[in-house]
Amino acid sequence: MNLLLLGPPGAGKGTQAQSLMARFEIPQLSTGEMLRAAVAEGSDLGKQAKVIMEAGELVPDDLMIGLISARIVQADCAKGFILDGFPRTTAQAEALDVMLGERKLALDKVISIVVDEEALIERIIGRYSCADCGAGYHDQFQQPKSKGVCDQCGGGNFSRRKDDNRETVQSRLKTYHEQTAPIIPYYESEGRLVAIDGMAEIGSVGDEILAHL
Repeated sequence: MNLLLLGPPGAGKGTQAQSLMARFEIPQLSTGEMLRAAVAEGSDLGKQAKVIMEAGELVPDDLMIGLISARIVQADCAKGFILDGFPRTTAQAEALDVMLGERKLALDKVISIVVDEEALIERIIGRYSCADCGAGYHDQFQQPKSKGVCDQCGGGNFSRRKDDNRETVQSRLKTYHEQTAPIIPYYESEGRLVAIDGMAEIGSVGDEILAHL
């Protein structure tokens, strides 16, 4: 099962990816993690990426395709994979299809998690977590049973991500629409796109994804 997850920041891609990973026994492939791993390993691709990143430049498409190509032949991808963070442009999507085709593979489904953006902003800026154990909470939807006390570890230290504010979230949404959303018609025209209502309960979102798979 080879999948691509699309959706704006905070749409719940990470949560659904974890569920899909467990169900199908396939890894989530984050481009950021692949780049860091390649640099740490000192592979030829990693050395090229390191020079480019240290210069503050964007890693070119052909290098990213090479990293993905090398990653998907590893043992843990035998049953498939979940791509996250790539492709972001139509050119990248086309190059990815070519590479997968050369390996006699293809993306089985492209899952686009659709959300109401104002509701999404409220969802993001209201979240916080226990600084001791990482348990997640929300101002409206999931507060601790006892105010100021973590349900999981009993700690009283809570924190919020610095970028979980309205201005930053709106900027990230703008970037998503400008850079990533344009690839949706590409996959839609090929009949591989599945649009999922991301505003439903987490379990319902997961059930709808599974129904399409």
